[in-house]
Amino acid sequence: MLPKDAGDGESLEVAMGPHHPSTHGVFRMDVVLDGERVVKLKPVFGYLHRNHEKIAEGTTYLAAMPYTDRLDYFCSLTNNWAYALAVEKLAGLQVPERAEYIRVITAELTRLQNHACLIGFLAQDMGASGTPLMYAFREREKILDLFEALSGARMMCNYMRFGGCRCDLPDGWLTQAQTVVAEFPRFIDEFENFLTGNEILMSRTQGIGRMSRELAINAGITGPLLRAAGVDYDLRKVDKYGIYDRFQFRVPLGDHGDTFDRYMIRILEMRESVKILEQALPKIPAGPIVDPKTKLRGFRPKAGEAYGRIEAPKGELGFYLISDGGPNPYRYRVRPPSLINLTVLEDICLGQMIADVVVILGSVDIVLGEVDR
Repeated sequence: MLPKDAGDGESLEVAMGPHHPSTHGVFRMDVVLDGERVVKLKPVFGYLHRNHEKIAEGTTYLAAMPYTDRLDYFCSLTNNWAYALAVEKLAGLQVPERAEYIRVITAELTRLQNHACLIGFLAQDMGASGTPLMYAFREREKILDLFEALSGARMMCNYMRFGGCRCDLPDGWLTQAQTVVAEFPRFIDEFENFLTGNEILMSRTQGIGRMSRELAINAGITGPLLRAAGVDYDLRKVDKYGIYDRFQFRVPLGDHGDTFDRYMIRILEMRESVKILEQALPKIPAGPIVDPKTKLRGFRPKAGEAYGRIEAPKGELGFYLISDGGPNPYRYRVRPPSLINLTVLEDICLGQMIADVVVILGSVDIVLGEVDR
């Protein structure tokens, strides 16, 4: 049944995906059109379900860590951190200073490469030839080189451990990281000069896919989407987890909640991540990288429950754990930002042209690995 605001003409039902270029083969949008205008939209997912949570309940706490890499597979290190934080709350573990610095540094490097690639994909969804995406991937490669040198893997890093990190920084890593960070503002400037004032980008994003402040709050939206709607909420400021309270950075906010604001928030957040990295890299102290009280072999947290959350690049990523005192979690539940942020897709697409739906979806920035789990 069509909504009351549907036109008098015949409606057309279109299934975009799961093999549409914008849906990466694992996502579908069932769209009802009145002419070329959207009157109904239903996200359909589940194509990538991997039983992540049930698998984690059948294995040890430590053995679940590599599975977190496969959630938002662009951002494995922040996935690791959120899970480690939940287990540390459950077990009462402390994290050494050096490990806290490493966590902040790797998290902000992750935010840089995530936001840069999101903008590249967004431009490609608008019909760009691929040049913006290649620029973004060029910078991403430099950051992935750092991750590979640190963890041995470029994407599935499996690096965080309860009470710290798996291994220390290799020789020369800090110098290489400082070089990457020092050059990144020039890339952001080039990216902005290339895109921000572009007539096509502005006409395809300004006033498109608006999300009101009230809708964002009521729907539980977090991350760049929430801040683009003008809501000042960032877990790095609210919870001050890790050592984020030691760094000076601001939380950029949008005015209109449209696709252009969501684009600009990513640009501005990259600049703030660079500021954090410029403060953290020179101050990283010497010392241990893991709490000496941590005994990973035979690890059995006392019975209880805990929720650990962080400001991942896409929003609030949380892990809820229940322990019954055994070696495996009794309950393991992920709160993924991509899934929550996807719930408002119909609201921000209603009344828009079908050509704009792909761009709006791109601005939401979902990864199906954590939507389906």
